[in-house]
Amino acid sequence: MKLKFLFLIALTLSSLFIQGQSEALFKASNSIKIDELKEKMYKYASDEFEGKGTPSKGQELAVGYLANHYKKLNIPAVKNNSYFQPVPLQLEEKPDISLNISGQKFIYYQDYVSYLNGPDKEYKFKEIVFVGYGIDDANYSDYKNIDVNGKVVVALGGEPKDNNNDYFINGKNKSKWSILRQEIDNKKRVARKNGALALIVVDDYLHSRYSGRYRNSDFGYSEKRMALSNDEENNIQVLLFPEKFKNFLSGDNLTFNISFKKKIQKISADNVAAIIEGSEFPDEYVVLTAHLDHVGTQNGDIYNGADDNGSGTVAMLEIAEAFALAKEQGYPPKRSIVFLHVTAEERGLLGSKYYTDYDPLVPINKTIANLNMDMMGRADPNRGIRNLNYVYIIGSDILSDDLHEINLEANEKYANLELDFRFNGIDHPDQFYYRSDHFHFIKNNIPAIFYFSGVHEDYHKPTDTADKILYEPYKRRVKLIFHTAWELANRDERIKLN
Repeated sequence: MKLKFLFLIALTLSSLFIQGQSEALFKASNSIKIDELKEKMYKYASDEFEGKGTPSKGQELAVGYLANHYKKLNIPAVKNNSYFQPVPLQLEEKPDISLNISGQKFIYYQDYVSYLNGPDKEYKFKEIVFVGYGIDDANYSDYKNIDVNGKVVVALGGEPKDNNNDYFINGKNKSKWSILRQEIDNKKRVARKNGALALIVVDDYLHSRYSGRYRNSDFGYSEKRMALSNDEENNIQVLLFPEKFKNFLSGDNLTFNISFKKKIQKISADNVAAIIEGSEFPDEYVVLTAHLDHVGTQNGDIYNGADDNGSGTVAMLEIAEAFALAKEQGYPPKRSIVFLHVTAEERGLLGSKYYTDYDPLVPINKTIANLNMDMMGRADPNRGIRNLNYVYIIGSDILSDDLHEINLEANEKYANLELDFRFNGIDHPDQFYYRSDHFHFIKNNIPAIFYFSGVHEDYHKPTDTADKILYEPYKRRVKLIFHTAWELANRDERIKLN
């Protein structure tokens, strides 16, 4: 009888806890309101922050605003009592390059382009090694039984196919070895791993794309290029050539001479990070990300960046408030929630790369998922007059079916959005899978979702302002992310990888 009585008490207490948690969840979710989103948006996308370029006085003011927000919510910093994580950066001027191969001089841009320049150096080699497609994968390697240590290697663009026109590695689909930036980054990485000091990739499309980009775009030399100052991946020279030089570069007895010099200015900018510690699994982490920067000012115009990325930044502030409210009611998350605002996304995803690859504030192997918010406050004009209550979902099923299903269920219960997966493929031509900060988490085997509402006519223009945010669908998207994060943080078991 006594045991039955105790069981009934335990059952009653459990029911009361579940009821209380449900009420706390309801209040937290309903705290995400349009008027609060508007208030924060008009502040963060105001002229006061001068477009939040990296680096700039406006961005310094913006990161101060973010830190003060978490301080007011009594959400502590992740480490060392400081909300700021300094990110070491450098600005690089156009390099001075002289290239001569076997007595033939080559013209920069026209004949070749240098991708993600390596350190100042003069290279002189008497041997160039051809390595096929430059791939070194588990089931296929062009480096097998080839010594490239201290040498220049030449690789073809793309990846091999079999007699059925299927790719050797992924069958019908392209792999990381032939998808734009990923192709170069991966071929560069394995060349460096095998000891090569320089890599030449021969491919018409890659040469054309990057020579034009570096000549004309903000990622070239119209502005100084930006990189992480401690990025080991830059310690190899990478050159892109058009295919007309394929036979020449794969010939015998070639000599390679290159002089490479560039001026560098060391700078720094800050990520902002805060944490609500988990009550049961404090050493497991859900990391929410949004980039805090935009493109600054140009020709006297302020690029306020309301959608890009005031929308992600403000969303995370509101989600943080919702979790803080639940904690105040006695229902903190079971797992820790990290709120990470990253810098220099517009200059190459540099803030998130520094966090994941060089200085993770919480252990990478204890990070169960990343939810990334970037440009989620407008509507894609390519959708026409279709339902505005939608959101693009990118990456959710790449590493974890659990994460994918949790997001679907959260939407069905709480947001009722149309989940659009048109950009989800890793080989989609628009490459959104690689174009925001979630990518560095996925690259480090952390399941991630990128929430996105599409590119619009005000993208990277002074007209990306707070009044153009579509606040009703935006609120629904914010609630979806909150509920997905809530489930990730409070479920009994950590989500599983595929």
